[in-house]
Amino acid sequence: METYKQFIKRRSEAFQKNLSKYKNNPKDCYLKWIPDINRKGKYGFLREAWTFMKQFNTEEKIFIIERFKSIKIIKPITHKKVKVGEIEYRLGYYMVGKNGNRKNKWTWGESCPIIPKEDFDKLIKKAKKERVVL
Repeated sequence: METYKQFIKRRSEAFQKNLSKYKNNPKDCYLKWIPDINRKGKYGFLREAWTFMKQFNTEEKIFIIERFKSIKIIKPITHKKVKVGEIEYRLGYYMVGKNGNRKNKWTWGESCPIIPKEDFDKLIKKAKKERVVL
């Protein structure tokens, strides 16, 4: 099974490759598309920066903070004040799956992250130091 260090390295390289491809040739396929709540419109975000951090008491959970820039909006959208060029952040986590076809594989957490108090400030400080959080 892939260690958390190997996983972080692999994901960071993939994110960097995608960002570089977009900068060299800005195409929609390099954006992260998020559907609007109305399920008709969608938002195209460019992942500009990210930081990973392992949870202090397990090697099977990694937190991530991502900075996205809004690049494209496909209407209709519910939130009329959202504009192209705005910055948004996503806080999430990956964990080693325990069931089905994700067993022993790193997988995106499906719910909002629960972060131990020992890690919260450390994660925010790390993201600020790495200039993910501006």
